[in-house]
Amino acid sequence: MEGLQLFAKIGSLGLFGLNAFPVDVEIDISRGNPQFDIVGLPDMVVKESRERIRSALRACNLEFPTASVMINLAPADTKKSGSVHDLAIFTAIVKAMGIIRKPLDDCCFIGEVSLNGHIRSINGVLPMVLKAKECGIKSVFVPAENAFEASVVDGIDIYGVESGNQLIDHLCGDCEISVQPRYQPSEAEYNEILDFSDVRGQHSAKKALEIAAAGGHNALLIGSPGSGKSMLAKRMPSILPPLTFQESLETTNVHSISGLLDRKTPLITKRPFRSPHHTISSAGLAGGGSVPRPGEISLAHNGLLFLDELAEFDRRTLEIMRQPLEDRIVTISRASGTVTYPCSIMLIGAMNPCPCGYYGHPKRKCTCGPKQVKNYLSKISGPMLDRFDLHIEVAPVEFDDMSSDKKEETSAEIRKRVQAARNIQSERFKNTSITCNALITADKLQDMCPMDDNARELLRNVFDKLGLSARAYDRILKVARTIADLDNQETIGKRHIAAAAQYRSLDRKYWSE
Repeated sequence: MEGLQLFAKIGSLGLFGLNAFPVDVEIDISRGNPQFDIVGLPDMVVKESRERIRSALRACNLEFPTASVMINLAPADTKKSGSVHDLAIFTAIVKAMGIIRKPLDDCCFIGEVSLNGHIRSINGVLPMVLKAKECGIKSVFVPAENAFEASVVDGIDIYGVESGNQLIDHLCGDCEISVQPRYQPSEAEYNEILDFSDVRGQHSAKKALEIAAAGGHNALLIGSPGSGKSMLAKRMPSILPPLTFQESLETTNVHSISGLLDRKTPLITKRPFRSPHHTISSAGLAGGGSVPRPGEISLAHNGLLFLDELAEFDRRTLEIMRQPLEDRIVTISRASGTVTYPCSIMLIGAMNPCPCGYYGHPKRKCTCGPKQVKNYLSKISGPMLDRFDLHIEVAPVEFDDMSSDKKEETSAEIRKRVQAARNIQSERFKNTSITCNALITADKLQDMCPMDDNARELLRNVFDKLGLSARAYDRILKVARTIADLDNQETIGKRHIAAAAQYRSLDRKYWSE
């Protein structure tokens, strides 16, 4: 036992959902039968680190201690999962062997160790480094491939480690690893390939989507095949405002734990656009798994979720979205614990009015029977339909629009108006947690949406005549607020209410028959 330090402690971090937590890797080396045990509620992947670390030590020309080696991952009552603790365990053993004498109290180690001593990349580095900063850690050692991502966090030194030998040399002072330069994101550039100028005609639909983008509203596009529903929806990102730095961090966190970050772009600076296929499962959409992972609604956080062919989705899958759309979070419960993921999204749905797609078409005859049409539309429940702020009918494109030489308005021009409306909202909500009109809470609705007498009377008539729900009333008022912002009007007028009310008419045209 000569030369062995009996006890050592190294800092690490664990991750459950988006919640990172500090982990102390404690090692005790004592006389007894040679063995290597890990305790502290480790899962199978953590237990398998024993073999990875034994082999890595041999690759670094180090002999594993011929003694009883006990590793404790504290706190012992919290489940530890994944390979994230490999590097900390490796470092703890090397330190206990007396090779590293430098104090490591303000350091933290995360990463997977391979059999040849190479340090592999892991998922979820960003939320863990943010937690390390919160805990007062001064230096974090991460896999070299993750260093760029970790450098997004200011006020903490990031060291990218390629191998166990490199780490040992650095900690022994033989050959230091350079601190990773902090990543400075540039302003998001709008170089979208898809532009609204590509869409011929459809001026009313474009205006409706401009309103949706300006206020962060959910929108449902309904129309015959080939009318341009998908084209319009796919061009929505080009008119959305850029992410704030805080929104970028939130969005990047979700993509980081999902392993979807581009190594060359460690911080997401453009709003996500997710468009899952209609065969997606409930777990794929909302999130799930034995170790809960984010679903599509969370991956679209602070961005746009586009559900094309909405009526083709499984109804039970769609119904799962009702609560997350209201609460802006999705909660997944498992035996191992409960995970909450954010899902503040714009939802854009697109669908045909019937199975053949030509119900209500001015020129083509629908081949579906009344029962077929009814069954098709019934796949979208009333409560789900109610969660769309704007119902947009996309009419068939006219020949004159397709053949016209007139240039269509570009996304850049539309985005200027959207940004101007968002600036008004930012000023209005500067002392609140609200970011756009769609998120106005019930307690602030009346204060944030003042109406003149004519507007109030019109809204009363609309509410009584159409038999609107309380949710529909709130959404009409929020949309009217956005239309007024686009007009640079503080008070909501009669025409703003009229415009907002017309976007709630499709449920009576199609679903009431």
